[in-house]
Amino acid sequence: MSDTPSASAQEIESRTRLVSLWTQNQRKVAGYIHALVPSRHDADDILQETSMVVCRKFEEFREGTDFVAWACQIAWWQIRAARQKFARSKVVFNDELMEAMAPQFQELSREVDERHEALGRCLKKLHPRDRELVLTRYESGQNVEEAARRSGRSVEAAYRALNRLRKLLFDCVNNQMQAEGAS
Repeated sequence: MSDTPSASAQEIESRTRLVSLWTQNQRKVAGYIHALVPSRHDADDILQETSMVVCRKFEEFREGTDFVAWACQIAWWQIRAARQKFARSKVVFNDELMEAMAPQFQELSREVDERHEALGRCLKKLHPRDRELVLTRYESGQNVEEAARRSGRSVEAAYRALNRLRKLLFDCVNNQMQAEGAS
């Protein structure tokens, strides 16, 4: 018997690594694209195209290198290729601005991750009914009316509660970020 895995086992292992890396880092790649593309719809299209290219070219990715940087480089070329598609929109970034913004994303990515983790901790501190209202409204993308119905509140009460909870979460995240910066 050979110690080397069969081709199908290697393919399965490769696909598993790809899925794991993409799942862990898709939000960062999406953030990079959204930072460089003014239209949300165009950015979503570019993210989808980027994910297809990442899948097709995954065998070119070298273990031990930065997957996010590699995927963002692919996204960069997808953005450049798509520029003609959205060049007629009112807001178009020129190449120099895009090149200046791209490295800034890497620096901001860490802060976004830290804020996201802090938000998760702050959400856990909320009363379960309040947390459910926030998650229904923002995580699942439901409208306020549906979030109100699911939480047993009137629409007016849901709007008031969401306003209060947004401020509470904003302050909580900022306080945690300051505390972590001090330690």
